[in-house]
Amino acid sequence: MAVIGTCIAIFWPGALTFGFPGVMASLWQEMFSVGRAATGLTIFFMLAAVGTFMFLVGRWQENWGLRSMMALGVVLTALSSFIVSSATTIYTVYAWAALNGMASCFVYVPALTLVQWYYPQKRGLVAGTVSMVFGLSAAIMSPIFGEMLDVLGYRNLNLTAAAFTLSIGLFGAYFARAPHAWETAALARRAANAAIRTGPTEDLPIAKAGTGQGSGGEIMLGGRSFTVNESLHTRSFWMLWVTWTLAGAAGVSMTILATSYGLFLGFSLSSAILLLTAFNLTNGVSRLASGILSDRIGRNRVMSLAFMASGIAYLALPWADMLWSCALLAAVVGFAFGTLFSVSAPLVADCFGLDHFGAIFGLTFAAYGFVAGPLGPTLSGLLLDITENNYTLVFLYLGVFSLLAAYCVLRVVPPDKSTPNR
Repeated sequence: MAVIGTCIAIFWPGALTFGFPGVMASLWQEMFSVGRAATGLTIFFMLAAVGTFMFLVGRWQENWGLRSMMALGVVLTALSSFIVSSATTIYTVYAWAALNGMASCFVYVPALTLVQWYYPQKRGLVAGTVSMVFGLSAAIMSPIFGEMLDVLGYRNLNLTAAAFTLSIGLFGAYFARAPHAWETAALARRAANAAIRTGPTEDLPIAKAGTGQGSGGEIMLGGRSFTVNESLHTRSFWMLWVTWTLAGAAGVSMTILATSYGLFLGFSLSSAILLLTAFNLTNGVSRLASGILSDRIGRNRVMSLAFMASGIAYLALPWADMLWSCALLAAVVGFAFGTLFSVSAPLVADCFGLDHFGAIFGLTFAAYGFVAGPLGPTLSGLLLDITENNYTLVFLYLGVFSLLAAYCVLRVVPPDKSTPNR
């Protein structure tokens, strides 16, 4: 029920994060008389908020609990839709993007943390399931957003989204209860922090390793789990950071480029949205498929192959002029983007343990938040404005990013605590 609850809670935040900007980009350009670079900044503000709050939420959840963090994220997501419903300038859209990005952190990090504690032996499967719903929701809702826009209009579309987000999200968060092992470990962490501040105390609680799948933790406190500071002194952390930068920039750019490229080729809006739908469909499905594969053949191998395929797809896109071929190549990029999200989480747990998973994963995610946005959607939009829609140049550099990410992720291995720079 906890896993199902997290999936329900994360559905609408995922749809609004990955689907809504792509559907609304051309409308925002028309409403506010701005270019592609301006709408590309929407993703920058969203990712900047993600980069800022992903680490903080990872810290806060250790003190305030997983379910309360998720409920707060749902409320903030609904609030962001309410705010953008009355947008009169592009700056209101930027405010929506920042608040939406922040809100997604409050749902996503606790959700990944919770399911991995319940199923420590099947981290790829459960993390992939949550990530699949996060991404697949956009594939389901993107065409529906387009239809709702025609029927309801811009303001009522956003108000409806806010209402559904709040009611459905809180219902899901209610069932997202943390396992006993998480509560025990959280109690031990709080006691240890209190001991550091006030001096040694007696009978500090110890989080024991569990046996079996619902017990929550073959990783012991003080065992092979790394602290945040220890992880920052490893090569694996920084190689994963670079991977998030390059693969994240290449993947998230397609959320903005897919529909606009379809329109550039002369397709109707409804046909152009199919490119975004194909991207989001595999962005969702790949999260479960890659998660399961990573449990069996290795995290690094699955991620590297996916990023390599994404690079080839980007390099081939300028030569595709049929709707089906463009959609197929966009789907390949979506598959790699979903793989990045689903497999990175268990890879972090494999390398650094679960005790401080939220904070460490949040720091790796900061690369996606602060660097991938400017290098991806913002730069690509700027280049398209300057070069008058030279998509070949944009797809070329994004393809190179994907290929470099395929190499970098192979260097992410469980480090040796006795060798800090490894």
